[in-house]
Amino acid sequence: MTNRFGFKDFVQIVLLAAVLVLGWMQMLQQDRAFKLQQGIESRLADLDRRIATSQSGGGEALARAIGKLEARLASGAVVANGGARRDESWARPDVAIEWQEPWDFATDPRTQPGFAEGGEFTEIFEGQPAKVTPYLSSDVYGRRVIDRVCDSLGAYDPKTLKFRGVLAEAWQQDPEGLWIRVRLREGLRFSDGEPLTAEDVRWTFMDFIFNLEIEAERSRSTLEQITGVEVIDPLTFEIKFSQSLSFNLPYALGIYVLPKHFYSKFEPSQINQSTGLLMGSGPFRIERLDPSEQWTPGRDLVLSRNEYYEGPRPPLDRLRFKVVSEDLARLVSYRNGEGDMIIPTSPQFVKATTEPEWEKENHSLSWINMRSGYSFIAWNGGMRNGRQTPFGDKRVRQAMTLCLDREKMIRDIWEGIGIVAKGSVNPESPASDPAVKPWPFDPEKGKALLAEAGWTDRNGDGILENEAGQPFRFEFTRSGAGEISERISNYIKDSYAKVGIIVDVRVVDWSIMQEILKSRDFDALTMGWSASAPESDPRQIFHSESIKEGGDNFAQWNSPRADELIDLIRTTLDYEERMQVWHDFEALLHDEQPYTFIRVAPWLRFVKKSVGNVQTYKSGLEPWEFFRVDPSAMPMQ
Repeated sequence: MTNRFGFKDFVQIVLLAAVLVLGWMQMLQQDRAFKLQQGIESRLADLDRRIATSQSGGGEALARAIGKLEARLASGAVVANGGARRDESWARPDVAIEWQEPWDFATDPRTQPGFAEGGEFTEIFEGQPAKVTPYLSSDVYGRRVIDRVCDSLGAYDPKTLKFRGVLAEAWQQDPEGLWIRVRLREGLRFSDGEPLTAEDVRWTFMDFIFNLEIEAERSRSTLEQITGVEVIDPLTFEIKFSQSLSFNLPYALGIYVLPKHFYSKFEPSQINQSTGLLMGSGPFRIERLDPSEQWTPGRDLVLSRNEYYEGPRPPLDRLRFKVVSEDLARLVSYRNGEGDMIIPTSPQFVKATTEPEWEKENHSLSWINMRSGYSFIAWNGGMRNGRQTPFGDKRVRQAMTLCLDREKMIRDIWEGIGIVAKGSVNPESPASDPAVKPWPFDPEKGKALLAEAGWTDRNGDGILENEAGQPFRFEFTRSGAGEISERISNYIKDSYAKVGIIVDVRVVDWSIMQEILKSRDFDALTMGWSASAPESDPRQIFHSESIKEGGDNFAQWNSPRADELIDLIRTTLDYEERMQVWHDFEALLHDEQPYTFIRVAPWLRFVKKSVGNVQTYKSGLEPWEFFRVDPSAMPMQ
């Protein structure tokens, strides 16, 4: 008998396969719904804990928040497809909505050994913040404090460095790049319990940052392309731009949102004179916010946990910031238990980590992150006082890099702390191409390139000369500050002498360095740049337009291809496409060598091991994840 596979058999198999696929999909949906339910139950438990520890009436507000969350659950906010119903009525039609996952711990402290709630964490600063009023603070110390108190609309993910929503639940971007519409998360509150709304966002931009009577010039300069902010509804607003730039999103959504009801009570002159007017919606609040008796420099600055914070509950009760400006005294203070974290100097780091018992009590952290700066030598490729410098020739600039042993520089000058830099882009940034490697130390190849450019020893005196018989001699400018600067100039002078180049070191006071840069009155000089984001607009430093009128392209690097790529970086809105343009720019910069990139400086930190969940991220540290270790909760050894 012959077996035949007929149409009926085919239909039965298709139906069976369909049933299996539908069953599998149903299982996935149930699993997603279960996980979402677990998340809501965890959130309710977290809010219950807040009530148990809240003070001065905060429990009533939190109880209302729980009631609101329970009502959403009962009303069917969780549906059978395993997700939450998303209201899209706020959005512009026919434009993609970019939904953002809730901001959470990068590493959940509750999963770490020895987890416990409560206690205080003390950081010892090297310098004194002048003020901690948002947008008026201009130093890194004030920024560290404000970051704990004020949340922004979006921020860089600590692990991936992709820009994500914090206060923003979703946004839409104009395909032409001239507007961004943003939806805030529900239930956001400032640390005094007042709701955070779209009007607070509008007011922060238009009535605080853009108020010319308020001394917020630094922020205004990065947001000048914003032409207006329109409130659509209490949770929705739209930002309008005069130019379509790829930096519009992180620059605009990276601002701290301020409470209108608090700051609008003060005149601009009062805000400008303030030192401690600090209120936000972040995980902590300034412990004593009294406008008539503000925090002032010279006192410890204490932050307490914000019980109205909408995100996950920070384990610590308080953060304390104190200042010990002298290097040795700061390390002694840390050793004596007066602080939990300091930034050591490179010699301190190397010496302390060799002590036999050091690692038992301390985390010794050294890592590169998006805020790590780089040092460099800038070669003036243009005219100086009416004459062309030798560095207008790319081959000469390449040779100058090849003739420097930068690995040895790091070992001898910085105690081995740091890595050789390859360009202007931080190596932890996705804008950096791993395929681009630092130039090697190869003085023979360097001399060959110099010979191609016309620089040879024509009279046998050991000095390179050009065709006119002029010796290769240049002036190296450095500021007079510190032993490190002197070591750098001595090393450079000795290194180039070995290949027949004479270096005259010019030492100037830092106070006149800015005028030297503006006037282009140098052959070569050493400086450093640092960034606060994975992508920093390269136009300011490397575009030919920035050569004009004393701009920051003081190396006078004039490359039409670089200009083209910089303009593409600024106008390419698609993330993946823009990363490729960044890689092309990095490769060009590497080839042209307008700078010899010397060293990427890592972050150095000492942190007591009594502090748990100390994780190093591409964005830096996340102190809101820290906790005081409970030894009794540690696993048995």
